[in-house]
Amino acid sequence: MGRLRTLSGREVVAIFAGFGFAVAGQKGSHAKLRRIGTDGRRQTLIVPLHADMDKGTLRGLFVQGSRFMPAEDLWPHFYSE
Repeated sequence: MGRLRTLSGREVVAIFAGFGFAVAGQKGSHAKLRRIGTDGRRQTLIVPLHADMDKGTLRGLFVQGSRFMPAEDLWPHFYSE
């Protein structure tokens, strides 16, 4: 298992944007990302826009993102070898 990278909220938003998510809104320091899945359902992620995100928060975003796309595709963006 690799090490979890140090990422900012903006970097996480950019990662998910590469998978088709777009910022649907922002409330305070949290961005709402949304896309329509292949099954026609709306998929939503909430990302805190912190400069240095806690490791637990990053891990949670990885798990949440894995519900909508294969974990193997997300892995290289969140973990280093």
